[in-house]
Amino acid sequence: MTPKAPTTGPERDTADGPVLDMRAISKTFSGVKALSEVNLRVRRGEVHALCGENGAGKSTLMKVLSGVHPHGSYEGEIRYEGEECRFRDIRASERSGIVIIHQELALVPQLSIAENIFLGHEPARRGVITWPATLRRAAELLRRVGLDEHPQTRVADIGVSKQQLVEIAKALAKDVGLLILDEPTAALNDEDSAQLLRLIGELKNQGITSIIISHKLGEIAQVADTVTVLRDGRTVETLDLKDPETTEERIIRSMVGRSLDSRFPDRTPCAAPPAPAPALEIRDWTVGHPVDHQRKVVDRVSLRVERGEIVGIAGLMGAGRTELAMSVFGRSYGRYLSGTVLRDGAEARTRTVPEAVDAGIAYVTEDRKHYGLDLQDSVSRNISLASLSRLARRGVVDAHQERVVAEDFRRTMNIRTRTVFDQVGRLSGGNQQKVVLSKWILAGPEVLILDEPTRGVDVGAKYEIYTVIDRLAAEGKAVLMISSELPELLGMCDRVYTMAAGRITGESSRAEADQELLMRYMTHDPAVPAPRHPAPHEGLTDEH
Repeated sequence: MTPKAPTTGPERDTADGPVLDMRAISKTFSGVKALSEVNLRVRRGEVHALCGENGAGKSTLMKVLSGVHPHGSYEGEIRYEGEECRFRDIRASERSGIVIIHQELALVPQLSIAENIFLGHEPARRGVITWPATLRRAAELLRRVGLDEHPQTRVADIGVSKQQLVEIAKALAKDVGLLILDEPTAALNDEDSAQLLRLIGELKNQGITSIIISHKLGEIAQVADTVTVLRDGRTVETLDLKDPETTEERIIRSMVGRSLDSRFPDRTPCAAPPAPAPALEIRDWTVGHPVDHQRKVVDRVSLRVERGEIVGIAGLMGAGRTELAMSVFGRSYGRYLSGTVLRDGAEARTRTVPEAVDAGIAYVTEDRKHYGLDLQDSVSRNISLASLSRLARRGVVDAHQERVVAEDFRRTMNIRTRTVFDQVGRLSGGNQQKVVLSKWILAGPEVLILDEPTRGVDVGAKYEIYTVIDRLAAEGKAVLMISSELPELLGMCDRVYTMAAGRITGESSRAEADQELLMRYMTHDPAVPAPRHPAPHEGLTDEH
């Protein structure tokens, strides 16, 4: 198929008709059906959302559409612009104007923005790249996506939110007609997400059709016109988001096959007796930037977490939340650290990761795929990674005991996998996150620092993870939870600290906190005296 300008007439859809029609798409991997007769119709010029739990088949369907899974490897028919498509690879779909932006961005960090935008189709004359034309065209595309960066800036020197805009500029350079975005805001804060959603709306006004895969139902309601829900590799229904009956509850019910009466579990009373000192206390903690030694990324932070308490940290990107967590956990970030970490009132040694683990502290990273898991190894080995010495006899891991432990976690954490010997990289995001949590729960910590524990996780799996977190707190564990989703912090936490520019700018109890208050603290200038902090224990629930 070759790209053609849209026309009207009996052989072509009208402007309001489907520009894309995927019919009875089925796809099998190693005898397991990932897609079963899925149908998807997308109207020209609309933003069409694709929803479903992790493992529902959303990304697989889009890989079929974009040629990542070539024609012949699936059953069914794809029609785009009225013509049947038989894409053999991703280049074929791009030549037809279909461009996919994956959740893991496909940029080369060491190349410039301009080089990334035109990689593989550089403006050239007689085989020689015409750099003036390349830079001029790149600058035009950057203006179009609202990115104020020089085209010769290295991609490695810009943040994730700006890299996402570079990917969209790259798609525009390919004369995109149908743009597919897979979890485009998963790694973005609220401000950057809002900017990206505005851009998607602007592209719609320019006549570009978009398909957006997202777990964030609030964002879908804000930007999309239509939503199609997949469950277990099948199409459940397609809903008009302008219809007042299309509520978040309706979409969730379609996604999970049941109603969720609440997004968050009721807090279970803590079984641990009151302790004379906080399980975790951080005093005057300061962290220098690993390269720019004059810059403090964490500046005199003090906080505490009691046994049985879930405490949140809110902040915009760059506030220093992750840097704080990593530096406390074995000083795995930053230089020139100062301050004190106390466990149960006594100063703890946390200069290395093993020391932090020995002190009863665990850290669940925000980037599970790069730092939390060995994607090539099995579920059982990933669960045991932080506890190998406990599972070993005379220096050799007891394979039987390792399997027994993994099977136990598979059952109690509801990890959906055929066997514990399956490669963890093949699991959905929610199940991968359960494996990371299992790994650290097995290590037996008293303090868990959870950094974006439900990032890229669907609604049903989120609830299961929230239930695990609640259970840990009920057992007397102290949980410090970092999240960019304010409703998550408000729904789960007893207290919430806010950070900006490396400093604590506020502390709110569960009773007084709301999104407006947290956002005000998150954007508070740390140079100005901080808002009032509640007195110690003011934010604790009656159960604690």
